[in-house]
Amino acid sequence: MSLAAGASVRFDDVYKSFDDTVVLAGVSLDVEPGEIFALLGPSGSGKTTMLRLLAGFEQLDRGCLLIADEAVEHLPPARRGVGMLFQSYALFPHLSVAENVAFGLKVRGGGRGDVQARVAEMLELVRLGGFEARRIAELSGGQQQRVALARALAPRPRVLLLDEPLSNLDPALREETRIDLRHTVKQTGITTVLVTHEQEEAFELGERIGLLNDGRLEQVAAPAELYQDPASRFVATFVGRCSVLPGVVEARGAGDALEVRIGSQRAPQVWSCQGGGGIEAGDRVDVCVRPEALEIEALELAPGAKTGLRGEIEVERYTGSSSFYTVRLTAPSDGFGAAADSVSVEVAMPGAAAGLSGACVVRPAAQEPPPRVFPAGSTGAGS
Repeated sequence: MSLAAGASVRFDDVYKSFDDTVVLAGVSLDVEPGEIFALLGPSGSGKTTMLRLLAGFEQLDRGCLLIADEAVEHLPPARRGVGMLFQSYALFPHLSVAENVAFGLKVRGGGRGDVQARVAEMLELVRLGGFEARRIAELSGGQQQRVALARALAPRPRVLLLDEPLSNLDPALREETRIDLRHTVKQTGITTVLVTHEQEEAFELGERIGLLNDGRLEQVAAPAELYQDPASRFVATFVGRCSVLPGVVEARGAGDALEVRIGSQRAPQVWSCQGGGGIEAGDRVDVCVRPEALEIEALELAPGAKTGLRGEIEVERYTGSSSFYTVRLTAPSDGFGAAADSVSVEVAMPGAAAGLSGACVVRPAAQEPPPRVFPAGSTGAGS
C-alpha cells in the first residue's frame, strides 16, 4: 500500500466566531499519527467547524493549526495534504467510478499510467475492483461511499477528514459499513479525524473521542473511559443513557470514594459513589447512574427492603437484548433541591422482559462500577 505516513494534528488554543456567535473557545487538541479520532457532540457544539478549519474551508480567528508540526492555518486547502470524504459524497454523476477516483490525481497533474495504476490500487483497497466503468447511479449507497473514500485517499493525503461519513446510509447498512471503513482506514495507516453526532458511530470508529459542548472540549478519552469515567455531568448524560438523582455527601473515603445520601430524610439510602476532588461532606450533588448499574425488584418480593429507593414502574420497553424500566420514585420531598416524586430513573435488565409492574425497589447493582457524582447543578467540566 503506497500512502503517505500518518501525520500528527494539533489544534493550539483555537478560537472561531461567526458574527457575534463564539463557535470555538480556546480549543486545544493533539491527534497522534495514524490515529482514528472522532469529534462527537450535539448540533452547534463546534465539531464541524473544527473539521472545516483543518481542511482550510474556514479561517480561524486566533490560535494555531499544525499538521506534522507544520503550521497550516495560512495555507490554502490544496497545500495542506488533507483528503476529505464529504457527508454527501460529492461524486460526479456524469463520470464513471474510475473517473471519479482519478479526478484529484488528474488535477494534480499525474501521468496517465500512474493515474490508472493508482485508481486500480484504490478500488482494490475498497473492494470495488471491476467496477471501473460503472456509473454512480448504478451503485448502492454503501458502494458510493467506498468510491468517495477511494477518491479521498488516492492523492496520498497526510490526514483524512470524514464528515458524518455514514449519515446517508440506511440503518441496516451502517454497521457493516462502519466495520469496512475502520478496517480500510487502519490498513492505510493514515491519520483520520471524523465528525459525527452518532455515539455508536464514534464509539465503533474512534480510537479516542473528543466530546465538544458549546465550543469547548469536555473530555478527550478512549470510548470505554468516556462512558465509564465521565469528566462532567454533561459527559455522563450525553454519552449513553443516564439517570440523575439529587443527593448529599455523607462522607469522603479514600481516593474518589464517597458515601452519598439519596432519598427522603425519613427513608434515606446511602450509596457508595465516586466523585472528583472538591466535593466534601455536606455538599449537594448530582448522582449520575447508568441503567445497567441499577437493579430492580418488585416490592411484594421485598416488602421490608431497606436498601433501595421505592418507586412505581411507569414504562417497560423490550429491545431484544435488554428490558428497560422507567421508574418514578415515590418517596416524599427530601429538601435536596428536588422533590423525589419528580425524579425518574431508568433500569436495564438483560434478556427478555420480566413483566414487572407496579411498586418496586431500585438499588445499585453489586457487580457494576459505582455511580459518578458531580456538584449539584453543574453542567460542563468547567462549571
